[in-house]
Parts: sequence; C-alpha cells; structure tokens
Amino acid sequence: MNLTYIIGVVLAFVVFFLGIILGINIGPNVAEGVKMVEVNVENLWNFFDAASIFIVIGCTMAIVVASFPGKTLGSIPKHFGIILNAKKFDPMYFIDQLVELAQTARKNGLLSLEEKANEQSDPFFKQAIMLIVDANDPDKVRAVLENDIECMSARHEDAAALYDKASSVAPAFGMVGTLVGLINMLNNMTVGGDGASSLGKDMGTALITTLYGCILAHIIFGPIANNLRIRDSEEVLCKEIIVEGIMSIQSGENPKTLREKLLTYVDQKQRGEDGGGKKGKKGGE
Repeated sequence: MNLTYIIGVVLAFVVFFLGIILGINIGPNVAEGVKMVEVNVENLWNFFDAASIFIVIGCTMAIVVASFPGKTLGSIPKHFGIILNAKKFDPMYFIDQLVELAQTARKNGLLSLEEKANEQSDPFFKQAIMLIVDANDPDKVRAVLENDIECMSARHEDAAALYDKASSVAPAFGMVGTLVGLINMLNNMTVGGDGASSLGKDMGTALITTLYGCILAHIIFGPIANNLRIRDSEEVLCKEIIVEGIMSIQSGENPKTLREKLLTYVDQKQRGEDGGGKKGKKGGE
C-alpha cells in the first residue's frame, strides 16, 4: 500500500478544512475574553457552490474525455490500483531469479531454461528467457527487449499525460467560472435593480470556482500523475535488470559475477549487509 500518497492527500484535505472552520485569534490587538481558537463548522457552507462544482468538474472531465481515446480513459481504475501498490516492482526478486537462471544454464545449458520460462508470471521476463532459449542473436535479443521497454514507457507516459491535462485545465475552468460569476454580478448591478441582493452569491461563484480548480489540479490530479511516473521508473528499472541479466546468461557469465553486476542497479540498503542481496518479493506487471 502506498501510504505516503494516501497520507499526503488526506492531510492536505484535513488542513484545508481545518483552515476553513478554525478561527485563530492571536496577536496584541485581540480583544480580552476572546477565545484563542474558535470552531465554526457552518463556515463550510461558505465554500460550497453547486454552480462552481458543475463548471469546474464538469468542464474538466469533458475536456479530458475529448482529449484522449476510450482505451486510455477506460484504464483510469487501473491507474489507481497501480499508484496504491507501492511494492509491485521489486528489483531484488528479479536479481535472485536471474542468478538462479544463470546457475541452471551453466549446469544444463540454455535449453533447460524453457521450463523456468513457463513458470514466470511476468510476460516480459518470460519473453526474455525464451529469446535466448531459441538461440537468437544477442544483438537481436537486446534490440527486441529494449524496444519493448521504450514502448511500455511511452504508454505509461500517455497515462500520466491524462492527469497532466486535467491538472492544467482545472485551474483554467476555475478562471472561467470566475468570469461567469463576475459577468452575472455586473449584469445584475443595474440602476434601480436588485443587484445588491445577488451580489454576494455572484461573487461567491466567481471566487470559489478558482479555489475548486486549484484543489483539483494540485491535490487530486498532480499527485496521481507524479505517482504514475514513479511506478514507470520502478518498472523500467526491473526490466533493465532483466535485460542485462538475460544478456549475461546468454554469454555464459558466472552467476556470482552476474549478481554483483546486477546489484549495482539498486540502492546499497537493498543489497543487504554483505552486499549479496536478499530474497525479494515477487514482481509483476
């Protein structure tokens, strides 16, 4: 579970709502007898405006739908599962697996790895093993695997771009809502009219829409895009380890030397006290 994402978003909303309902009276000019902290829950209603919600959220979602194909939009639920799973890609798992494959290949030859390939749940890992089992040229093996990584990363960038788009248009439609409120306010301020009675409502719509746009952009959409890119970098790292390991196995490299080489891809803390690493958890797509 990605606790930092959940804690950060929840904490942002908690601080925001506390800032609305709390009145903090500190300073030399505070009247005697006034409480230092006052709680005014009814202030929350000052920040609720149905028209503002409709403009900002509705228009933002509409532009996102207009900007991306249905396939990308249909993957939105999957995106949340990805960002909440912080331990999906464990490089130590793949390093341990590759070292075992290297030991098997040195004892029984590359053809013996076919059975190991069928045991893999990761399609990329299975493909990589089968490429060397089929005795493909090393340059071809590397080219195929690296192209797979590049295409995968491009798809992930498209997914993150969806939230970047939402993050950029939400404040824009916040400003649109502000203009709508100001226009209504000015039209109602006619000589002899009742513009004064609707002045507060129109100004509220004008200002709150900007607030909603900022919340959507910086608390909702921005962190999602950033977390998707972090997951992409983690998956790319695991696949780069697979590529390097597979190429070393094909060339007949010593398993111990292979482990030392692959451990350079991970942080010192992940390698274990002896630098030899430890069993990692199973990775996956």
